[in-house]
This record gives sequence, structure tokens and C-alpha cells, in this order.
Amino acid sequence: MNLTALTELAEQELQRQQDLKLRLFLCYSTPCISAGAEAVKVALEELIKEQDLAAQLEVVATGCMGPCSRGPLLRIVVAGEERTYEKVTPEQACEILLHGLAGNPIETGALPADIPFFARQTKIVLGNNGWIDPGKIEHSIARDGYAALAYVLHEMSPEEVCNEIKKSGLRGRGGGGYPAGVKWNLVRKSPAERKYVVANGDEGDPGAYMDRTIMESDPHRVLEGMAIAGYAVGAEQGYIYVRGEYPLAAARLTKAIRDAERCGLLGSRVLDSSFNFRIDLRVGAGAFVCGEETALMTSIMGRRGQPVPRPPYPAQSGLWGYPTLINNVESFANVAPILHRGADWFAGFGTEKSKGTKVFALCGEVVNSGLIEVPMGISLRDIVFEIGGGLPDGGQFKAAQTGGPSGGCIPAEYLDTPVDYESLKELGSIMGSGGLIVMNETSCMPDVAKFFMEFCMDESCGKCVPCRVGTVEMYELLKRITDGSAMLGDLETLEELCGLVQETSLCGLGMTAPNPVLNTLKYYRAEYLAHIEENCCPAGVCQLDQVPLLKLPEHAAELAIFKEEN
Repeated sequence: MNLTALTELAEQELQRQQDLKLRLFLCYSTPCISAGAEAVKVALEELIKEQDLAAQLEVVATGCMGPCSRGPLLRIVVAGEERTYEKVTPEQACEILLHGLAGNPIETGALPADIPFFARQTKIVLGNNGWIDPGKIEHSIARDGYAALAYVLHEMSPEEVCNEIKKSGLRGRGGGGYPAGVKWNLVRKSPAERKYVVANGDEGDPGAYMDRTIMESDPHRVLEGMAIAGYAVGAEQGYIYVRGEYPLAAARLTKAIRDAERCGLLGSRVLDSSFNFRIDLRVGAGAFVCGEETALMTSIMGRRGQPVPRPPYPAQSGLWGYPTLINNVESFANVAPILHRGADWFAGFGTEKSKGTKVFALCGEVVNSGLIEVPMGISLRDIVFEIGGGLPDGGQFKAAQTGGPSGGCIPAEYLDTPVDYESLKELGSIMGSGGLIVMNETSCMPDVAKFFMEFCMDESCGKCVPCRVGTVEMYELLKRITDGSAMLGDLETLEELCGLVQETSLCGLGMTAPNPVLNTLKYYRAEYLAHIEENCCPAGVCQLDQVPLLKLPEHAAELAIFKEEN
């Protein structure tokens, strides 16, 4: 396929869509499928077949539309007016179809088009979500899919592409926030006969599902970003590493790769150029540590997924010892829009040091949970109370947890903090891959720290002693605090151990494992002291032993006797 053929295919698909009287967009991502979207899809297809309506309309099984807690979701556009229906049943879906076809859409179950959840978002990465069938490459091409790749291959040099990404201010969306353009240039300048591009889709943070949704909803945008990166750095082979718990994402990526190769958008002589680029899928076994780039590479090479010391960094020596560019899925999904609309356009969103938008999985104690995309620098208050609709049942905001096991909890007094890399770091948290968990007054912060420490303990690869042993010891100390058997000295030991694990662990998993503990100790130390000194859990979560007098340091011997006897 050449540029002319790509343009013609886009025009043909757009004309086909315009000739239809009605198009229904059914959210067919993992959350809505689990809520009953399959039954809705079957009911609509049967109705279309029974009434011979296939020539007049189509049902588009799309990716995620956003408000995951309200699924199944069904969207129609009648006379230029858009309606999105929540919690749709098969019977209601058929009624929506028939009324929409007649030009008088029903109102029951429709979400207001101007609700903040939709109105306050800025969609770049998620721009196609809810509007295309991820299994049909024509839908992607009709919305400028692979247009940026075509432009780059025929109008730009690899150096110009890297510099455009650098100029845009795009930073890695996997958590570290390293400038993407700088990394691309490092790989481009590395002398080697072979180079690789890797998309990290091994998203394992509790409550996070941004990358999964991007891969499920718009796989061609990820492939196009990887192909552009391959051209920019001089690579001819790419790999997408996907968690084994993401079967739908893996299936849709597999089909997307096959379709792109069939259309000449991947493989040999891409778009009639001299550029060759192939992408293979690798499915992980579910180890959280494989989200760390060196462990991920060892897994791709067929070895046990364990990290290795750096330097050398992947840009100099990665897969099989060759320079390797690694970015996460969301980072690659930003590439095509940047090259299509320009670096200045992208840099117009966000803050001075954090450009563009960020995708978050908003969940926990919030009315509107789901997937959102917002400009960098938006306040946490706007996310929780405007887009998220606040806390249900009159609950009081206590904290927002960001960054997963490597992050921390942001208390209520910092609700007006801008959400960007620097601001979150100052508060003792991190952006992470984009999980954002809202907590109310019923959350116990020592218990939250224990939950994340147990996660890190279970997911430690065991290669280095500080992480393998340190996380276990920190978990045991937190367990003693939450069950009422800790003493004040344990709190001091816990803090010392956190510093030791941070300083001596081999990889990012161990280095950042103490973050939730240190962060909650910084802002919620009174809760830790209440557990230890007063034998009380202020949130009413922990079941504490009723032995307050024996918990003081001077009663350590008596406490040991008490435990032995009981």
C-alpha cells in the first residue's frame, strides 16, 4: 500500500459510514463485557437480522468509552446529536435502535452530554476510543490511522522525528517520566548493526488498567507509534510485551498486527518506502517485576524475568546486547498525534515541565469511576470532585493514592495540587502509570501501607536480599502494627528498614517498595501511633488485641509472656 491507496481507503470507509442511516457504538471493552455487553450485542445483531436492517445501520463494537462503572454503554448519533446510554439491557438496546432509526431517540437511561466526566476531559490518546471497532483496520484508517507514519516516511529524516518528539515535551508515561525525545536520540545515535523497539504493556499496579484499555480499544495507534519509533531510531524489529492477564488485549493486538501487515503498513517496504519493520507479541506470565525494563527484556529473550544492574542502559545494550528503545504503551500512543498535528500543538497542553495529557484509571470511593484523560497540571480536586463526581453517600475525602506500590497517598490538604510529575514527587508520591485510587474516612492508612507492602513482598523476584528479605520484614512490622502487637520501637525499626531497602535494592521494585510506608508515616503518623499507643484503629478497620498496657517498651517481657500463654 502507498500513500495514495491509504488515502483512498480512508475516503471509501468514510463514505460507507456516511451512507448508513444509523450507527450504534457499543462499548465492548473488558469492564462492559463483564457487565453484560455480550448479551446486548447478540440482541442487537438478532434484531438487525430479523428485520433485515443491515443495509441501513451497523453496530460498532468499540473499545472503552470511559465511565466503566456505568456499563454496558451504548452510544448513538442522530441528526448530529450524540446520546450515550448507561447500564443498557438487551431489551433497552433494541428499543434504542428502533427509536434511533426512526429519528426520535429515547431519553431514558441517557447520560447528559455536558456532564463533567465527559466535558472536562481532553482526549489525545483516547481520541478514537468509543468510535472505532478495534478489530477493523479500516475504522482506524478512516480516522487518520497511519497517516502520520506515511508523512514521516516520505517527508522527515530520523533525526527530525526524534527532535520533533523532543520538542513536544513528551515524557515517558510508564512512571519515571524520562523525556522521550532524549531517549529516542540516544538509541538513534548508538552505533549497532541491529536495534529494537519495545512497548511495555506489562501493567501491574493495583487499580490500573490504562495500557490494557489502550491496547484493547485502539491497537493500531500503538503499532503506528512503534513503527514511527523504529524509523526514527533505526530499528527493524519491535516487540509488544503484554501481561498474561490481558487476553483480550493480546487477541486484538495479534489481529491488528496481521491486518497491518496485510495492508503493507508493517513488514517489508512499509508504505512503498525502503523502511522495514515487524512487530511480534510476547505474553508475560504475570510477574509484576517484568514491568521493570531490564526484567522485561530478559523475559522477551526467554529467560527468567529478573532485573539486571544498570549501566549499561537499554539504549546502549538491551535485547541480545543491542541498543533497545523501551517506552510504555501510552507513550507510543501519543506519537502519531504529535507527528500528525505538530509538537507545538501537543506542547500547548499541560505545564511547563509536564506536557500533554495523562490517562488515569479513576477508581475507589468515587461516584464516576472509569478511564479518563486530562491535561497535565489539572488539580486533584477537579479530578475527584468534578470529573469523578465526588465521593458516594456523602463520604469524606481522606486520600488519593497514585503510583501504585511505588507511589503514595495524597491527603485532603493537598487537593488543589496540580497533577504533574514534579508536584506529585514533592508530596512523596509519583505519577506512576496512571492508577488513581480515591479513599474515604473508612480507610486505615497503616492497613493501606500493609496492603501495598504485601503486594511488593509477593511480587519480589527474589534476586537481591534487600528486596527479598526487607519487604517481608516490613510487612511483618506493619502486620504487628495493624493487629495491635507492635511497640514504639517497631516504628523506628520500620523507618530504618525502609531506608535500607531504598538504598540497596537492585531494581525499581525494591527501591520504591517503601514509598507507601514512608508517605503514610509522613502524613498519617498519628494513625500509626494510635494503633501502637492507644490500641485503637481510628478508621475502625483493624481488629486489635485488647492489651494496651502490655504494648509499651518497658513491658516487653510481660508482653512476650502474654503471647506465649495465649
